[in-house]
Amino acid sequence: MAHTREDPRSVPTELRPYLEELVRRTRTVCGPHLVSVLAVGSLALGDYRHGRSDIDVTVVVEPSLPGSALHDLAGALAHPHLPCPAAGLELVVYGTDFVGRPSGAAGYLLNLNTGPLLPNRADLDAARSPAFWYVIDRSVAHQTGLTLFGRPVREVIAAPDRPDLLTAIRASVREHSDGEGHLADNRVLNGCRSVVFCRTGRWLAKRVAAREVALAEEEFRPLVEAAVRSFERPRSSAIPLPATEVRTFLAWVRARVDQTTRAAGT
Repeated sequence: MAHTREDPRSVPTELRPYLEELVRRTRTVCGPHLVSVLAVGSLALGDYRHGRSDIDVTVVVEPSLPGSALHDLAGALAHPHLPCPAAGLELVVYGTDFVGRPSGAAGYLLNLNTGPLLPNRADLDAARSPAFWYVIDRSVAHQTGLTLFGRPVREVIAAPDRPDLLTAIRASVREHSDGEGHLADNRVLNGCRSVVFCRTGRWLAKRVAAREVALAEEEFRPLVEAAVRSFERPRSSAIPLPATEVRTFLAWVRARVDQTTRAAGT
């Protein structure tokens, strides 16, 4: 990667040309206002699955970036203008004045979703989005984000305060409990990751977290192992999971998260 601070081998080979071009276009549009381009999500956690995972990228800019540049950036990175080799690109732009301090808000300047399996969306109004997605993503980024360009992640992204983070995890579990718009395997694996975070304070890759839950919770082991097998397949061939068992598991997850929240006094 251009101006990479991380070992480039940490980025999957099939994504390197795409991410190099993404960085190049972002630098062209943002110019001297660009501070960092960071790989987050499954890339940062070492659990990217080609054909299944999205590419998650966080861009940090100076607040002086002209508003028109956000529109230009969305156009420059939109699929198929820049063909996305993954299921989709989820890219979030923050200003340094927001992302450098802990916050429980969404707070983005641009939220771009694009790709072959994602509906194109370029949202400039953070107030319209549930905050929990972004709080959790910033927590993961602060812990393990990969710097593709510019300043290292911990110099630019503050970790959310624990009460805000636990509130976000509770909201995430509620979202996945409802199930609408989410694959069953991803609902289960997100639940595993939430439980392990509550126990350890660390974000793990979904499959690693699933192994920990499967070993510790015999009752849920068959469901969790089935979710891992499904997750290792493309989205189009995901394995159906028993709806009742998924709901029961997520109710258990929610109870564990609520227990941690109460213990933390939030």
